[in-house]
Amino acid sequence: MGKLKEIVIDCDVPSRLARFWAAALDGYKVLPYDDAELARLAAMGLTPETDPTVMVEGPGTRLCFHLRQGERPARNRVHLDIAAADREKEVERLLSLGATFVRETDTYSVLNDPEGNNFCVTSD
Repeated sequence: MGKLKEIVIDCDVPSRLARFWAAALDGYKVLPYDDAELARLAAMGLTPETDPTVMVEGPGTRLCFHLRQGERPARNRVHLDIAAADREKEVERLLSLGATFVRETDTYSVLNDPEGNNFCVTSD
């Protein structure tokens, strides 16, 4: 039986979206680049800002932000839900990080991340 390793999110600028989600989720951070990884990227003419795959780790499942080339589908294939004790305050915080408001119901708020991917904020 397999187990969930990571959630992969296709995006236009992996470094930017990884930073957004690392800031949005409690205890998550973009994995640091060691000298060997910096050298590997440099050999391909890349930097951490242009890295096509950026990893974010925290207390839960690892997130992988992967460069999507070509046409974007009408709706994202990955959808994350964030649980918060104070949904309204969390929505405000996420908006200040660059999210945009889509709609709200009695039990959850729908936002878009900086690249237009939907995610929800729910009450704990």
